[in-house]
Amino acid sequence: MGKYAAAEGDASASIGMAEFAEVAGTYRPQIFRFLLASLRDVDAAETLTQDCLLKAYRNWASFRGESSVLTWLLRIAINLQKDHWRNRRLQFWKKTSTNSVDAAEASSWLPSGESSPEMQVLARDQVRLVWKAVERLSERQRTVFMLRHVEEMDIHEIAGTVGLSEGTVKAHLSRAMVKVRAELGGRS
Repeated sequence: MGKYAAAEGDASASIGMAEFAEVAGTYRPQIFRFLLASLRDVDAAETLTQDCLLKAYRNWASFRGESSVLTWLLRIAINLQKDHWRNRRLQFWKKTSTNSVDAAEASSWLPSGESSPEMQVLARDQVRLVWKAVERLSERQRTVFMLRHVEEMDIHEIAGTVGLSEGTVKAHLSRAMVKVRAELGGRS
């Protein structure tokens, strides 16, 4: 069960501020990374990460321990992300470009082993193309794709996080990969 076995094993366990600070410190980077990769908006990712941790703290007693703490936290983050997208669609007049992370800027965050500037430009272009393709995926395909390729979760963990069977996760992941490859012209 891991580091938080006592809390995971006892569904009625309450958690103190200091103990939850340790949980938050452990899992915050993964939650933020997932939300940033999904939203590509630093401010929104930071806000939703804080909302996720606050919601988890308030609802710790309802955590049944049927999954890992990370899986439970990512499930909360996914639900908050869905709410965010729903609200964003309703507020279509709001311009997101002022707060969004530019694809070229995001690709520069990735470590590059290429030695020449030309190779670095090509790598950034490839990352930009992948992000554009991922943005066009359905919400469920995008979520499964991000959990697999950004968070490097295995199929079983993804299934538990999104509440789907492993076969359904595999199907969504396969369809997502086909779509991304098709948009990249088979270059991936």
